[in-house]
Amino acid sequence: MTFPRLMSQMRHVTFIGSMVFLAAGVASAQAATTEDSSNSASFSSSQAGLSASGLQLTEFALPDAAYPGGSSGGAGQYGNGNGGGYSGKKSLLHSWTFEAGGGFNAPLANDTPYITWGGNFTVGGGIRFSNRLSALLEYQFMDDKLPGQFIGAISNANGGGITGGNSHINSITGSPVIDLTPKWSNGVYLVGGFGYYHKSTNFSAPEEAFDPYFGPYYEQVTVASFTSNQWGGNAGLGIYHRIGSMLGSDSHTQVFAEARYTYIHTPPITQNNGLGTTELIPVTVGLRF
Repeated sequence: MTFPRLMSQMRHVTFIGSMVFLAAGVASAQAATTEDSSNSASFSSSQAGLSASGLQLTEFALPDAAYPGGSSGGAGQYGNGNGGGYSGKKSLLHSWTFEAGGGFNAPLANDTPYITWGGNFTVGGGIRFSNRLSALLEYQFMDDKLPGQFIGAISNANGGGITGGNSHINSITGSPVIDLTPKWSNGVYLVGGFGYYHKSTNFSAPEEAFDPYFGPYYEQVTVASFTSNQWGGNAGLGIYHRIGSMLGSDSHTQVFAEARYTYIHTPPITQNNGLGTTELIPVTVGLRF
C-alpha cells in the first residue's frame, strides 16, 4: 500500500469517527438540556410565590400553582360547592313569602246602620309552594267608626251622655294566594282566607280630667263595649306589579292592591255580646316578597 493511498483511507476513518463523536455529543447535550429543563421547572414550582429575585418566576409558577386547584376534580368540587350553596340559599329564601300593607274598609249595605268607613293594617307570612300557589298566615286589624244615629240610639237607651264610638276587628286567618299570571310583570291573583275574628264595638262619653299645666279638660272614655269571638272568612281578587327590573327577572317582590269580601258571623245585639253579622270590603295596598 502506498503512502498516498494510506493517507486517503485514514482521512475517511477520521471523518467517520468525527461524525460518530459529533452525534454522541448532540445526544448528550439534548439529554442534559431535558434534565436541566426538568430541574428548572421543579425549582420554579418549588419557588412559586417568591418575587425577591426580580425575575419572572411567577409567570412560570402560576400555572403550576393553579393546576392542583384547577384540576377537573377540584374545579368541579369548587363550582359545585359554591353553586350548591347558593342554590340552597336561594331555594330557602324563595320558599318563604311575607307581606305588609294597609288601606280602608267599606261597609256593605246591611252593615251601614252599625258601622262606617275605616282603615286596616295587614301583615302576614307563609310558604311559597310554587310560582302559582302560596299559603299565608295573616293578621289584620280593622278600625271603623260608628254612625251618629246608631250612637244616639245607644245613648238614649242608656240615659244619655254617649257621644262617640268605634269598632275594632282583630283577625288571624289562613289565606291561600293563587297567582293566575305567574310569568307576567303585571298580573292578577285570587286570595281568600278563613280563621278567627275578635270584634269589639265600643261606646265613649266625655269625662272630665285634670292637667297640672292646663287645668281641667274633657277626654273620651269608653263607657260600654260589646265583644264577640267567632269564625269568619274572606275572599277576593288582587292585582300586582312585579319589581323585576330592580331585583332580577325571577324576583317575587310585588306591589299589590286587593279587595276582599269579609264575612263575620257575629252574634246579634239582643244577646248583648255583638251587633249581628258583619260584612265589609277591606281594600289593601302593600308589598309582598
